[in-house]
Amino acid sequence: MKGIVLTTFNEMVENEIGIDMWEAILESVNPESQGIYTSVEDFPDEELLAMVSELSERTDTPITDLLKAFGLHLFHALNLKHGIFVNEQPEFLEFLKSIEDVIHKEVKKLYHNPNLPTLDWEQEDDRSLDLYYRSPRKLCGLAEGLIRGAAQRYEVEYNLTH
Repeated sequence: MKGIVLTTFNEMVENEIGIDMWEAILESVNPESQGIYTSVEDFPDEELLAMVSELSERTDTPITDLLKAFGLHLFHALNLKHGIFVNEQPEFLEFLKSIEDVIHKEVKKLYHNPNLPTLDWEQEDDRSLDLYYRSPRKLCGLAEGLIRGAAQRYEVEYNLTH
């Protein structure tokens, strides 16, 4: 997992709950990295998964809900750093359709072996989109949060079925 995901998770926990919670999670999980992340490095997926699990237990919040909240936070953080991708797409559905061929293509240029999910789509009309998420990580909740963040940015209402 790219460090930017872990640094953003760290930021979310510290900002939303507090640094004491972040420190408690690190102490309990004891990740190999010791919680020292840089945005461009790779880290084991298990570190994020263990920390989300620990946060779930400590806050009595379902893991899926935490992943959705993190996806929302991650979208806004990425949009602040890389807003060009959103700015180039005038509409919400067009943005979603551009993820695989534009955003992921650029990520692959920047990072060696980014291990991204694949996102394919089908569109039968101009008001709906079937988006197919595939990833060995199975972080569907995170993807849902990212979509919610995009919908907020584009100021659109949407229905998502999973």
